[in-house]
Amino acid sequence: MSAADRQNIRHDEIPDSGRQFNYDGAQRGFHWTMAVFIIVAMMLGIYASFLPPGTSPRKELLDIHKSLGMTVLVLVPLRLAYRFVVGEPPYHAALSRLVHLGARLGHFGLYGLMLAVPISGYIYSAAGGYSLPWFGLFSWPRLLARNEALARFGEDIHFWVGWSFVALLCTHLAAVAWHVFAKRDEVMSRMLPRKQRR
Repeated sequence: MSAADRQNIRHDEIPDSGRQFNYDGAQRGFHWTMAVFIIVAMMLGIYASFLPPGTSPRKELLDIHKSLGMTVLVLVPLRLAYRFVVGEPPYHAALSRLVHLGARLGHFGLYGLMLAVPISGYIYSAAGGYSLPWFGLFSWPRLLARNEALARFGEDIHFWVGWSFVALLCTHLAAVAWHVFAKRDEVMSRMLPRKQRR
């Protein structure tokens, strides 16, 4: 008997009234806080890219963009560590293998880009001699020497992985909409607060 079969048996032995099918408060907090930070950072970065370099409010917007991006970079390993320790709650009804595989690949891609986007942005700013602020409270250590070639490399990578993140995030949102409006299953509700039972 496989580990998955044993896990299913254990789940089946527990009455629904005693099982947790929603993500806990900490995982929901990580998810929604990071979602807001990422979307706002994306919007600010895209808008600032259309403003003339060296002008206001471009610099101020990019400082917030960088601060949000570095915050996400710090939160990703914390979120993954917590997820590793706590695990994922079971579904009332298991997803099909294809849907489950698609969800896994999508989440791996999102986590990878959550790391790649701010790291490439850091390389671009650090090697380019630009500011590395965190909401005006302090500056991140500059671990790279001034290097124009490395800065251009970081800028190119940041551009491409940034737009890849936009595309994958749109795909993720479309998948959520499909689960909510077409499948009408529990995928979205698992990331919402559990309804209070009377």
